[in-house]
Amino acid sequence: MKFRIGHGLDIHAFSAGNHVMLGGVRIPHDRGVDAHSDGDVALHALSDALLGAAALGDIGRHFSPTDDRWKDADSRDLLRQVSTMLKHKGWMPVNVDLTVICQSPKIVPYAEKMQLAIASDLGLEVDDVSIKATTTEGLGFSGRGEGITAQAIVLIQSW
Repeated sequence: MKFRIGHGLDIHAFSAGNHVMLGGVRIPHDRGVDAHSDGDVALHALSDALLGAAALGDIGRHFSPTDDRWKDADSRDLLRQVSTMLKHKGWMPVNVDLTVICQSPKIVPYAEKMQLAIASDLGLEVDDVSIKATTTEGLGFSGRGEGITAQAIVLIQSW
């Protein structure tokens, strides 16, 4: 049995709107995000981490933002497709550690729903999915409320 670790990062600027998608959960917010798909930075970072761990490239290679097929795409659908790609290469996720970086919206009230969505999409137990959040203490683009970032670390194993 082999194990691999992957890391993913995604960033989106805020734009007009009334919600953000994070971890597959719609969260009310005074703005949306500027994105080709639904702009779920958490699931995009997670997809990149999984693809990277399996040496399958990145999310842009498989779901290009210049391809109209992915316009307004549901990032949960993309994550499930990534999971299928891993299975075809003989890999499966073991655990997920995800950090959302933003001043707002507050993540804690939605963390459990995010865990449930991700666990369901990846075939994991809820306890195998960690959701954390942090602010930048008012520093940088995130601290100024200009955008949102997520980082993901995953462990995958061969089967």
